[in-house]
Amino acid sequence: MYDLIIIGAGPSGLAAALYAARFKLEVRIFEKFACGGQILLSPSIENYPGFPDGISTFSLIDNFKKQVENLGLKIENVEVMGIEPEEGAFKVKAEAGSFQAKTVILSTGAISKRLGVEGEDRFIGKGVSYCGTCDGPLFKNKDIAVIGGGDRALEDAIFLANYANSVFLIHRRNQFRASGILVEKAKENPKIKFILDTIVEKIEGESKVEAVKVKNVQTGLQSNIACQGVFIFVGISPNTEFVRNILKTDESGFIIVNQEMHTTKEGVFACGDCVKKSLYQVINACGDGAVAADSVHKYLLNL
Repeated sequence: MYDLIIIGAGPSGLAAALYAARFKLEVRIFEKFACGGQILLSPSIENYPGFPDGISTFSLIDNFKKQVENLGLKIENVEVMGIEPEEGAFKVKAEAGSFQAKTVILSTGAISKRLGVEGEDRFIGKGVSYCGTCDGPLFKNKDIAVIGGGDRALEDAIFLANYANSVFLIHRRNQFRASGILVEKAKENPKIKFILDTIVEKIEGESKVEAVKVKNVQTGLQSNIACQGVFIFVGISPNTEFVRNILKTDESGFIIVNQEMHTTKEGVFACGDCVKKSLYQVINACGDGAVAADSVHKYLLNL
């Protein structure tokens, strides 16, 4: 019987583990994929306090991981399939077996949303990508389209411009959700061409991507943009399917929590990108994790 099982080892899960270890709780940490979560899809982070010149995301997460491991915790590569409430505890069901804990912290993160247009599924791995850092070097001297208007879209457009011949930044509105400094950087880059008030209707090609069919939402005018790559950044979907039967979520599946990171199930807490909130950044994911661990500690003291 553990005091706490943390599911997910992104920034929020690692922060929760750090605080839980300092509270001297008996903890296990399960991570389905790579430690760090979706932030690893960005090459660097420039807005995390303490690094005026920025820092590579790999280095930042590696430092988080070392700090947790220095406190005696181990991050285990285990996929959790479900959580089952028991009397005064929870059964965490995984491929490796079942584990019991008095409390659970969910820090399962999120994945990139699909655009949902014709040709998208067909050309995944054949020109369609959701990760500029992963696939950018494959498009050296090519023409590519980046779809989206948030920080991730602008960051990757700027990054991809290092490789591509040209980058068509396609956004359905004429204003961006991204931070002003990223928009300014993109506008200063001669390789990046802004295609605003425009949606993608279809991704076209024979054996690989050759063009995107777009429509201006103001004029209704349709046109084709020739390109060899399409990078899609239109939001995230939370990894919460396995707990929606016991927790309250919003219509998109994000977990509902209060200020102390309590979910609607007593003894279960949540933090990071799987939680419903207004800002999804590393800095507040870490804050979420710290609050969740503190709440677990107080919950256990009250038992």
